[in-house]
Amino acid sequence: MELHMTELERDIIREILNIGLARAADSFAVVAQEKVLLEVPNLDIVSGRSILEKVSDLQAGHVVIQSDIRGDFNGTTLMFFSGQHVQRLSRVCLRMQTADSIDIDSMQESLLLEISNIITGALVTQLANILKARIYGAPPAHPQGDMDAALRSLLHDHPMVQPLIFSVITQFSDKENSVELPLMIFFDRETFDKIITIIRTYDFMGGQQFGA
Repeated sequence: MELHMTELERDIIREILNIGLARAADSFAVVAQEKVLLEVPNLDIVSGRSILEKVSDLQAGHVVIQSDIRGDFNGTTLMFFSGQHVQRLSRVCLRMQTADSIDIDSMQESLLLEISNIITGALVTQLANILKARIYGAPPAHPQGDMDAALRSLLHDHPMVQPLIFSVITQFSDKENSVELPLMIFFDRETFDKIITIIRTYDFMGGQQFGA
């Protein structure tokens, strides 16, 4: 059965993510040594059939960083850094002049892992605080090889997994053009049902039921 959200539920989840990213941006700014804006402009649930093609397309032009979500919720996050991100962050954080490329060395890999840890950690913390869940993010990793095979296995072994995908727009203080930093969260059906049930039960601003 396909998973569905109402527009109100979609807006609530997007706002939760934006709050988490606002806090992540402050920590990210310390690493980037300048003001950073992170925001979620859109949020979609994607079927397992279409996600494989999208991941394959993204992987061709991005460095993929993966982190698992554990505890009351079960999930996996994928973060995709473009060559523009690698170039920009290498210059600002590592004092390295590099080309716009996703071919990275060990220092660049460590930097992207740390940034992913900051961003996904802030999101997980925000989800935990607002949804009153005991969850934490596992240390991020830079998976090698084709993600398509790993995701095919995940979706085949867990057919009730359906990805939640959103793009994060990153903007540095002196950069006119924003750069998208795609993020994907894979939740199992039980976790998604928990999140939607909490959202449908509570008005986070006033403590009232949405359905009342």
